Amino acid sequence: MFLAVLGLMTVSAQFQVAYAQEETPEVTTEDVQAAPEVDEEEIVDPFAAGASDQPMHQALKQKFIEGGAGFMATILLCLIFGLAIAIERIITLSLAQTDTKKLIANVDKALKEGGVEKAKDVCRNTRGPVASIFYQGLLRADQGLEAVEKSVTSYGSVQMGQLESGLSWITLFIAIAPMLGFMGTVIGMIQAFDAIEIAGDISPALVAGGMKVALITTVGGLIVAIILQLFYNYLIAKVDSIVVQMEDASISLVDLLVKHQK
Repeated sequence: MFLAVLGLMTVSAQFQVAYAQEETPEVTTEDVQAAPEVDEEEIVDPFAAGASDQPMHQALKQKFIEGGAGFMATILLCLIFGLAIAIERIITLSLAQTDTKKLIANVDKALKEGGVEKAKDVCRNTRGPVASIFYQGLLRADQGLEAVEKSVTSYGSVQMGQLESGLSWITLFIAIAPMLGFMGTVIGMIQAFDAIEIAGDISPALVAGGMKVALITTVGGLIVAIILQLFYNYLIAKVDSIVVQMEDASISLVDLLVKHQK
């Protein structure tokens, strides 16, 4: 019995060796030399396979069309109008800034040399809200310091309102742009569910179209809101600095009138 089992094990081992020799081909030096070389440039990166070689403006144009011309056009109009108002306000506020120290020195010199009338001429020839406030205060210099203070305070409020004009439109566009983007999101989701209902089956291809519209319009609205918010904050800071200059200059004007009435 033991000899029979040993014979079977020997035959099985010989059969496995013979099978391995038949299946494993021998690799010769000629085969290695004849093997084709792999070009590294032909190796495709799976992560870079979806990268696009389109220029930036063409990629933006494609995304604009994919997001839906209707909603993307309204979002673009919000950006255009908002930027137009912001640029106009930046130019206006830049022209409204005045060298208050120089103006106070010129008014002081004019009051010494020619009185109130010559100081009025200095204010008329100087641009900016500070000079306008000075002029309104000097108009009532003969009515007393209390009248001058009331005039300066009232006209300062008027000038501040003029400086802030147009900023409410920028805030409107900041609020509307994301809302339009979210509306596009809702409409894109409705389109996706309509496509699923018509097909009677949930397919990634059906859902992808509506989801793409939803995401592109949302991103567009948020980008417009972020850009306009940056301009709005810059304009608010500029207005605040001019208002501070007007308040300081108004106090200086009262001090000048008190000094020259003595």
